[in-house]
Amino acid sequence: MKLFLDSANLDHVREIHAMGVLAGVTTNPSLIAKEGRDFIQTVYDIAELVQGPVSAEVVAQDREGMVREGRLLAKVHPHIVVKVPLTAAGLGATRVLADDGIPVNVTLCFQANQALLAALAGAAYISPFIGRVDDNSEDGNELIRTIVGVYDNDPNITTNVLAASIRHPQHVVQAALAGAHVATVPYDVFVKLAKHPMTDSGNKRFLEDWATVADKDITARVTAWLAAR
Repeated sequence: MKLFLDSANLDHVREIHAMGVLAGVTTNPSLIAKEGRDFIQTVYDIAELVQGPVSAEVVAQDREGMVREGRLLAKVHPHIVVKVPLTAAGLGATRVLADDGIPVNVTLCFQANQALLAALAGAAYISPFIGRVDDNSEDGNELIRTIVGVYDNDPNITTNVLAASIRHPQHVVQAALAGAHVATVPYDVFVKLAKHPMTDSGNKRFLEDWATVADKDITARVTAWLAAR
């Protein structure tokens, strides 16, 4: 499963990108508004840094408006993925944009029949909101499993299941086990993925033990050893 960062904060994107595990980024109007930067410049800068799929969402609500905005957004950077809502108009726009060769991320998916429609319309990604499904007393990761099963039954479907609305690290593991192709993870959850108190305590113990070694400079020791060979 690939990991995307759900953010429009360039500093956060740089930090997670430096981990060497980031495959892409998703944004939305709420995330963009929170940063207070120019929308187009922001998605361009993120795409330039990540060099992977970056979802930029249309704000028009009619099919023609979504197509117009989607075609323009696709010109901003080769890695832009146009994000549209899972509405009748959004599905129609997805078909047009997909036929143009523009990848589309259909967002706000809450049931498998919606996911099937998105795939049939040519979506590159479908974004089930598993956290919001859980909030509604349903099982978000069961939704992932169902969508993956529906897609697996049709070899003509190539849509990637992108788990969204991730609330905690366990959601990421659950999405991977459910068969999601991608999970888009908020910054605060992403930084927790690599953390564990036993990792921290173990590393602390190693450093304390190393402090008792007389010659602790590994760089100098290796450089000297190589020079003496």
